[in-house]
Amino acid sequence: MQESHARFMLGQVVHHRLFDYRGVIVDVDPVFLGSDAWYEQVARTRPPKDEPWYHVLVHDAEHQTYVAERNLELDESKHPVNHPMLSDYFDAFQEGSYLPRRRGN
Repeated sequence: MQESHARFMLGQVVHHRLFDYRGVIVDVDPVFLGSDAWYEQVARTRPPKDEPWYHVLVHDAEHQTYVAERNLELDESKHPVNHPMLSDYFDAFQEGSYLPRRRGN
């Protein structure tokens, strides 16, 4: 099996190429980890399952999405994302990216 390397990191603000929304990455899966049923129903463009997938908090929304790497690009605007769950994942917004919360033991 080919080793997969994520192009984006936690806290980076990204733009969805197909659906034109912005969001912030809160988790990265090295490959698709969803169900086959979800993939068949939702991933209509059939992005590769053997490349990274990202959990993204969507700007000006209350949900998050699961997105294949090929559908994302870095958001160059340097503007923050508006989402009610930001503080669950991040401490601050600095220079166009979010700083992940420090987890206690």
